[in-house]
Amino acid sequence: MATPTTWRLLPVLLVTFSYRCCSASGPPAPPSNLECYRPCDQKDCSVIKCIWDPKPHPGAPTIYNLHWKPENAEDEHVTNGNSSDGLIHRENFVSHGNLRVWVQARNEFGSVNSQEIVIHTQDIIKPPPPTFVSSHQDPLEIHWSSICGELQLSVGLCDVRYRTKDHQNWIQYVYNLSSSFAVMEPQPNIIYEFQVRCQCDSSLISDWSPSYTIKSAESAPVGEVDAWWDCGQLLSSFDCFLNWKNLSVSQARGYILGYEVKFCYNNGTVQQMNVSTDDPSCLFLYDKMKWRLNLPLKDMSSVNVSAYNALGATKASPLSMPTSGKQANEPTIYLDMNEQNLTVSWNLPSKFFDSVKQYVVQYKECQPGNSFDWIKVDKNQMTAFFRGAFKRYTSYQVSLFTVSNFNEVSQLATAIGYSVQGVPSRVPSFETLNFSGTGVTLFWEPVPSSNQKGVILYYQIGLNTQKVYNVSVTPDQENMTFKLWDLSPGQEYKVWIRAVTVAGPGAEVTTTFKINHDEDYVYLIVTVVVLVFLCLFCCMLCFFLRTNKICPVASQCLYEKVPDPSNSHIFRQMKHQINEPLTWICDPHNEPYPSISVLEVVEKKEFDPDRMRKETSCYQMDCQDDEREDPITENGDSTDGRYGRKEYSKMVDLDEEKNDCWSSSEEEQSISGYEKHFMPSALEIMVE
Repeated sequence: MATPTTWRLLPVLLVTFSYRCCSASGPPAPPSNLECYRPCDQKDCSVIKCIWDPKPHPGAPTIYNLHWKPENAEDEHVTNGNSSDGLIHRENFVSHGNLRVWVQARNEFGSVNSQEIVIHTQDIIKPPPPTFVSSHQDPLEIHWSSICGELQLSVGLCDVRYRTKDHQNWIQYVYNLSSSFAVMEPQPNIIYEFQVRCQCDSSLISDWSPSYTIKSAESAPVGEVDAWWDCGQLLSSFDCFLNWKNLSVSQARGYILGYEVKFCYNNGTVQQMNVSTDDPSCLFLYDKMKWRLNLPLKDMSSVNVSAYNALGATKASPLSMPTSGKQANEPTIYLDMNEQNLTVSWNLPSKFFDSVKQYVVQYKECQPGNSFDWIKVDKNQMTAFFRGAFKRYTSYQVSLFTVSNFNEVSQLATAIGYSVQGVPSRVPSFETLNFSGTGVTLFWEPVPSSNQKGVILYYQIGLNTQKVYNVSVTPDQENMTFKLWDLSPGQEYKVWIRAVTVAGPGAEVTTTFKINHDEDYVYLIVTVVVLVFLCLFCCMLCFFLRTNKICPVASQCLYEKVPDPSNSHIFRQMKHQINEPLTWICDPHNEPYPSISVLEVVEKKEFDPDRMRKETSCYQMDCQDDEREDPITENGDSTDGRYGRKEYSKMVDLDEEKNDCWSSSEEEQSISGYEKHFMPSALEIMVE
């Protein structure tokens, strides 16, 4: 009884058996494309070689035999051959005659013949390829020879094909030639590669000869040198470096001996430099494709670069310093980038076409490196293509420039691209800036471009694993902030941040904070305000004390009626205490007041103006002397500067009697109520 496994294997066995049976039986397929010729060497053409396409049977080995016989004969000749060709030796055929040729394929199941062909032994001669004998550069011409004469055959026609060294495909074929060929208007200083094939009489044409190369003659270079700036972000002449590329072979038209560089400065001066290709200066770097002046150009307005060879020079290519010419509607650059290619496309308004001569697209590695290149395209082209090896996880800055009809260079837009993007690094710092009520401001530094590993799409901020916020970014942001609201006072919060690219989010950076109660802020504010007012009050008090402006007020309040002792020599020794009122108001440890033992008795006299004028000189001298001693009194009129009123002002010692020149009438006018009440009169003193 058949099991389920047997039923499943039965179809497979049947298919295998039928295939083996069908494939193992039956003769092979007939050979095809039978062809015979007489290959010749430098001496003769001794054999006939026949070739065909075999079609062996996959299930059984196949044997191939080459059959031939003269066209009008019955005798058949056979020679064993391999799977694809066979030989008929010279003794088996005549030089001039027809042969009937076919191939038989045979295996254990039977045999089959190919299609029969009829050949003429003289017409199937195939001479060897011709050989090149000479050439000329100017004009570009080649000569060759064949062995038709040695084979006692007349020289037939030849074919020529050629190409330049930079092309893989043959660019032109020329037929029916004899022994020479010249290129009309060849490209100067270009390596040309030639091949020739010939036939003798009506024989078969030979194979192509080995390649023959020759370099065309030099000529003066044409076109312009492709020069460009490598500048920093600010596009200033302080960080711009001059670069230029080698001329193409078609432009150089010979061996370039050197470059001539002319520098034009803002002040109108011109400096010229000659750069030799064989022995360049140490100021120049050369990588077999580009030249770079390893010196920043300062105060430069433009440069001109031209190349020269032994026969002439190109015209100077003017290059102005680039400027940041961003428009109101800045164009957008679209990048399609991988590790091998970079395609840049853009769209501009039609108004640009009138003034634009060409576009320049450049890329440079954002990190310090040598990856820098540019392409100049026509103004009608909106795409640029770069081929190169672009590093993984490395940022490249792509910039679009325009060159006007007046050779003015302006930068229009920039973009950052990556060949392969990765997960970004952590943000350098993350902290809370300030608190306001129930909110907090977060601050972080963006991930540096060297660690981004991709275009940062946004930053994610998480709060206590409850909420996640996505914060968008712009290329020119130097720092980032975000505010969190509706937080609870007194609660501790944990917040984290991470950067996100197309490859995914980066590592998280976490910080914690706590919102204080509002009452704490009120107490703190009140305390700070009180302390500030106390400090201000103390400062004002010290200021007024030092400037002697508060003691007069205090003295007026404490001592309303105090005689002025400024005119007494007895009190002049205490002028410092009097001039510093706080000394006797505030300090209880002052020296005891001197006792006044003798009072000056002044007789009352009538006011005499004439006498007063006579004594003016004495008065002025005394007043001047008093002013030097005490600047408070002025013109003999004792006015108390501390109290703002006139009090007792004419108290002197007996020693001063002989020098005083006071008027009795003036003294009577100056007697105050204090003196009348407390001071004894002159009569009372004399009586006593």
